[in-house]
Amino acid sequence: MGSTAASAQDESEDTCVICLQTVTERAITVPCNHYTFDFVCLVSWLQERSTCPLCKTEVSAVQYDWRSPTDFNSYAIQRSHEPRHTPSGRSQRIASLFAPYGLPSRPRAARRAYSPPVEDAALHRRREVYRRKLYSLHVGSNEFSGYQDITPHVISSSSDLQSRARTWIRRELRVFSFLHADPTGSSTNAATTNSNAEFLLSYIISVLKMVDVRSSNGHAENLLAEFLGRENTRLFLHELQAWLRSPYTKLEEWDQEVQYREKLE
Repeated sequence: MGSTAASAQDESEDTCVICLQTVTERAITVPCNHYTFDFVCLVSWLQERSTCPLCKTEVSAVQYDWRSPTDFNSYAIQRSHEPRHTPSGRSQRIASLFAPYGLPSRPRAARRAYSPPVEDAALHRRREVYRRKLYSLHVGSNEFSGYQDITPHVISSSSDLQSRARTWIRRELRVFSFLHADPTGSSTNAATTNSNAEFLLSYIISVLKMVDVRSSNGHAENLLAEFLGRENTRLFLHELQAWLRSPYTKLEEWDQEVQYREKLE
């Protein structure tokens, strides 16, 4: 495993065997430990068939977001010997247009109206932003404002930007109740939903490295809409871009300075 982990840190010369592009976000199959896969490509593949693309071993998990040989995330794969039914309608169009980046949509059964009995003021404010569909006001990029334009290349090459993105996304995903821990207090369900949120966080980071959220073709929006819904995704990406463009490093600072056309309590 040590040699595999070491290889995971050296991505410069590897090509993803699924999309045949340079690996940008390493993913490793468990238990066979093959590592020439891009994260989004491998997970997309495994949603259709749960066997390794190289050796056909049944894959039980995907290891990703490597920070050290012992510090990484793991995403459990549902075993499925037979390919899933071909999606129809809108889902099929998205899968064909954006493969291999399309990932499974959130379970419909998880879409329930639940809010924690107690939540902090900042999270309540973020919920209000989505409830009222408020878009933060644009701030121009200049030396005075400290705002700057960002691109996938800039994000991919900046660990600081990726860290800031993770900080913001981790809190923002708490807005969406279907990603919360189960209200019954079940430790098993809580672990599963928390794992789903962390997985979605890493997926969004991978998308940011490859797709310009400002692009008029709507690629980024389409890639996330199946998870968060179309309207939520459009607002989510707008707010994420506003945060990343800003000079602020703490969420509290951004919360105090970001402005909307309507006042938020």
